[in-house]
Amino acid sequence: MPIQVETRDAAALDDADLDEMASMGGAFDIGILSKAKEDWVLSTAARVDGKLHGFAFATLERIGGTPCVLVGLLSVKRTSKRDQVLKGVMNEAFHRALMAFPDEDVVVGSRFALPDGLEAFKQVDELIPRPGHRAVGEERAWGRRLAKRFGVDGQYDEQSFVVKANGQGFLDHESLKADKIKPELAVLFANVKPAAENTNSRRIDSARFSSPDSGMPITSAIR
Repeated sequence: MPIQVETRDAAALDDADLDEMASMGGAFDIGILSKAKEDWVLSTAARVDGKLHGFAFATLERIGGTPCVLVGLLSVKRTSKRDQVLKGVMNEAFHRALMAFPDEDVVVGSRFALPDGLEAFKQVDELIPRPGHRAVGEERAWGRRLAKRFGVDGQYDEQSFVVKANGQGFLDHESLKADKIKPELAVLFANVKPAAENTNSRRIDSARFSSPDSGMPITSAIR
């Protein structure tokens, strides 16, 4: 069955919607989801046979005049369809960004707890940070801007792009092919400790996607 993806105003979600998300089996409880409803403008749900398999809270906005897609929180159910669900949710965000910001490069940003989440960035350009690339000037400035927008600037280390304390959201995805994750990507998460170790640090990443008129892929990140 195809994956059905729908986006609506986060403010329109009711208690039943939030309960369904919390019951999906991801990383977020009802308290975090209730706060996400308040913090983010858009809510996207992905369904298979009418059952929830993934969701996200995000917003489209400009930061310093630059168009951005900010994914505040995303979760994908651990099933054999997880890769398609992740792609469907992200493609929905990209499509909306293309409609909102035609003919402009767009920064996409999010927080990650595991390198698996970077699968959401497969089609984007200029991922920051990335293996073999030393972030400089404006790239580090974007890390600071995003940390401030996510409300974690007080705990953000701009050298490592890591938030050293718990935030209220991240990209919750576990890869079907975790053994295929490149070691150089895993190294980027060396200082990000899982929640089981009683720390909830997150990595902030960003990337760009461009409109088709620019000849670049229609994808984006900070996922």
